Amino acid sequence: MTTTKTREIPAAVTLTKGAEERIAELMAKAPDDAIGVKLSTPRRGCSGLAYSVDYVTEEVAMDEKIVTPGGVFYIDGASVLYLIGSIMDWVVDDFSAGFTFENPNAKGACGCGESFMV
Repeated sequence: MTTTKTREIPAAVTLTKGAEERIAELMAKAPDDAIGVKLSTPRRGCSGLAYSVDYVTEEVAMDEKIVTPGGVFYIDGASVLYLIGSIMDWVVDDFSAGFTFENPNAKGACGCGESFMV
């Protein structure tokens, strides 16, 4: 009898400690029906795609699911190919706070930083 070894597939997006902490903060004050936070890349902006992070109320079979200490993080199944190898962080500076993305698939971005192209 032959046994096969399976290996765990790495997540499409790596979350920094800051991103995980922000997800925990969001889930602590989430609406009652929220089961997690979801990253997607809707078509928007002058470069074509944008990053969008929202509460999610139901699990979708094709979405990637990442369990973090503070809550569940989902990646939209249709967006995974645009995000493979990305690093997501939460950055706070003197003038703004927000999620940032280091995306090796992005071939360019618009001048305002709101959208990217692959």
